[in-house]
Amino acid sequence: MDTPRQPLPPFSLESAIEKIRLAEDGWNSRDPARVAQAYTPLSQWRNRAEFIEGRSAIIAFLTRKWQRELDYRLIKELWAFRDNRIAVRFAYEWHDDSGNWFRSYGNENWEFDESGLMSRRLACINDAPINAAERKFHWTPGRRPDDHPGLSALGL
Repeated sequence: MDTPRQPLPPFSLESAIEKIRLAEDGWNSRDPARVAQAYTPLSQWRNRAEFIEGRSAIIAFLTRKWQRELDYRLIKELWAFRDNRIAVRFAYEWHDDSGNWFRSYGNENWEFDESGLMSRRLACINDAPINAAERKFHWTPGRRPDDHPGLSALGL
């Protein structure tokens, strides 16, 4: 059995924000195995038009994603929450192997089991080409610094 992942549902405003930041930190690690541990063994995803089920599929998906989306940096922000569900909006910046930059925008609906693992993730994402000069996410790859502005502060 998996170790519970704090904070546990039902979520308060503070615990929902904490859960979101922990997810952001995991994704910014760009470590597929680390990220997959936050999901139930049979977690169900819809990511754009791709349907994914289970940790091994999550790891394979994220491995492919971060081989294509280089210098990935992500910011997530609370949209809404209730009981064991959280809705987030997010943006991330990345470039392809030709040096073309993108900002991807989207929202996710999350559902958690009683041990705090995500059992369902439904993501809608759109990619917008940007110039390198339009980038707003300027931190060393990895965890976003605590003093770096969030999406609202950046006008996103």
